[in-house]
Amino acid sequence: MKFSPFNDVVKLCLQGMEMEEQKKTAQAIQLFFQAWNEASDDFEKFLAAYYLSRQQNSVSEKLKWLSTSLLYAKKVNDPAAQSAFPALYLSLAKCYEDLGDQPKAKEYHELAKSFQYHPGDKGPFYHGTKAQLEPGELLKAGGQSNYKSEVKMNHIYFTALVNGAGLAAALAKGEGREHVYVVEPTGEFENDPNLTDKKFPGNPTRSYRSEYPLKIVGEVSDWNRPGPESIQKYREKLSNNTGEIIN
Repeated sequence: MKFSPFNDVVKLCLQGMEMEEQKKTAQAIQLFFQAWNEASDDFEKFLAAYYLSRQQNSVSEKLKWLSTSLLYAKKVNDPAAQSAFPALYLSLAKCYEDLGDQPKAKEYHELAKSFQYHPGDKGPFYHGTKAQLEPGELLKAGGQSNYKSEVKMNHIYFTALVNGAGLAAALAKGEGREHVYVVEPTGEFENDPNLTDKKFPGNPTRSYRSEYPLKIVGEVSDWNRPGPESIQKYREKLSNNTGEIIN
């Protein structure tokens, strides 16, 4: 499964997180259990188990659900799930520390460190915009943020999910039509810290950034355009977001 905010299990997890923020723990747990019961593939089970682990009062129960989440994340064989390994390993290490098992805690700390800073995603990669571009052109850092116009971006952003790039194109400033370009990084890149290990474990949106330019190599037309209602909801969320951009 490719991560999508429109997936039913992902929606349930998002609703559960809203309940968490409102301190409605019982409702949050109910939604996460519903997500677990409705999960139909390994990726959905990995997500639901992760959120259930956060609601456990006992260390042993937290350890059980974290281990379950890790088990399904390993089954997925997808960068979106593999990017969660550092967060899962660190949480498991904390459980073993609380249980007084220092050798296990050290083992999981070392595992987390080994996965943390090297995105293994091979692409293909995409960038969404309303700008008209041609193959061979370079997209460079230094533009204004689509989300906070006063911020000049030190990186250029891209994703390995074509529909994620399509959403970015729909939200981009400008009056032209949306374009989703196939791009190649020309240098090193990293997980987007504005999204990684925030609402979801790891980097399920497979969002990255680089200080080096992206080379346009083509354009795709086969992607799901979000409807006007979805776009409006995202715009409202962005306008209400008071968090700082990690630039």
